[in-house]
Amino acid sequence: MSRPIASALLLLCTMFWGFAFIAQKSAMDAMGPLTFAGVRFLIGGLLILPLALHELRRKAIRLTGTHWFFILAMSTVFFLGSWLQQAGLATTTATNGGFLTGLYVFFVPLLGFLLFRTRPHPIIFAGVPLALVGIYFLNGGGLDSFNAGDWLIVFSAIFWAMHVILLGHVAKMTGLPIFVSSVSFLVAGIAASTIALPTEAPTLAAISAGWIEIAYAAVLSTAVGFTLQAVGQQHVPAANAAIILSAESLFAALGAAVVLGERLPAVGYAGAALIFAAILLVEAIPPLWARRRVHVPRTVN
Repeated sequence: MSRPIASALLLLCTMFWGFAFIAQKSAMDAMGPLTFAGVRFLIGGLLILPLALHELRRKAIRLTGTHWFFILAMSTVFFLGSWLQQAGLATTTATNGGFLTGLYVFFVPLLGFLLFRTRPHPIIFAGVPLALVGIYFLNGGGLDSFNAGDWLIVFSAIFWAMHVILLGHVAKMTGLPIFVSSVSFLVAGIAASTIALPTEAPTLAAISAGWIEIAYAAVLSTAVGFTLQAVGQQHVPAANAAIILSAESLFAALGAAVVLGERLPAVGYAGAALIFAAILLVEAIPPLWARRRVHVPRTVN
């Protein structure tokens, strides 16, 4: 798969995630965050399980203990990021949630260097602050008063950053993006449901009341969106992918405008432009720079 197609897949998955903010926020009126996460991920994992098993048989890759270690580590941070984000959305505003989730743009290159000694392309140091400022402006250029939900989403951004890093590593190491996605969904779904049973006492009536939100989150945001991320990240460095994925905030704002009738403030359009500028910067400059270095004539002493 070419780099532009992989980047387009990542951008597409951010659209599903951005619109999912509406479903995630609305579902909290009917059920607890763990109940929603558990049902969502179990359905999403089961939906792609046939494709995952077909991929495993077709590629005939024998998974080692090292493979399973990284798959389970990725599944764990995926569950923690999802849980903290969902719990935070129950008490914070959509404005704060959209901005604070986007902090993983900053954490990805930092954690990537600390965990794997991965040095990002120098253009990342321009793209990251550009994307963060864009997210800030997109959400009105301000944050409401911080509460416990805001801090939960800040911590979730750390785990989302770890997920971006580990997913790219695991997908390349195994060559099984759909299989590892299915495993992570099922692990997260089982973990969330197990904790929800004694703590939230979920009922069928509550789940039924939020079935539209669950259906969207399970099918498009989880089964389709996260699987596209796994496929795309095999061909895009984690730090670059994080900046592309920051467009999630843009689609969240667009979804709120279409579904809820909200409108972007004037500064929000500047934020949207900055996010797209950051994406174009990190995707266009590295190949152009590499091509220029190849064609620069060497002088002979």
